[in-house]
Amino acid sequence: MRAPVSYCGVQRLFSTFPDAWPGLGLVILRLASGFSLAAAAHIAGDLSNGTQLLERCLICGIVLLLWIGFWTPVAALAAAAIQIAIVYPGPRLDSSALTAAAVAVALAMLGPGAWSLDARLFGRKRIV
Repeated sequence: MRAPVSYCGVQRLFSTFPDAWPGLGLVILRLASGFSLAAAAHIAGDLSNGTQLLERCLICGIVLLLWIGFWTPVAALAAAAIQIAIVYPGPRLDSSALTAAAVAVALAMLGPGAWSLDARLFGRKRIV
């Protein structure tokens, strides 16, 4: 019997969901990436029109996904894309946003870790 498609997707991306010190490091990366995205969105502009309000709601959703560790690869890549989009139209190069984008890409490559919703839903199960 085959597993559902959603079950196979995240599990095939990452062979393990590390815990202990590596898992704690991934939690710290998820939190840092979420906080940096929230801060960049706060600094980027005001809420004068409806489009910016929609963008802020989308960013808050991505931050929440990163913090709880759900759909981590997708959320981390979206966070990296938003960080790069914040840097791109500016007249000067903002190294903090580029560093935050690099952290988000690394998080997308490393995975969510054992202390995440992804690990609970899609991780390997121990049969006792």
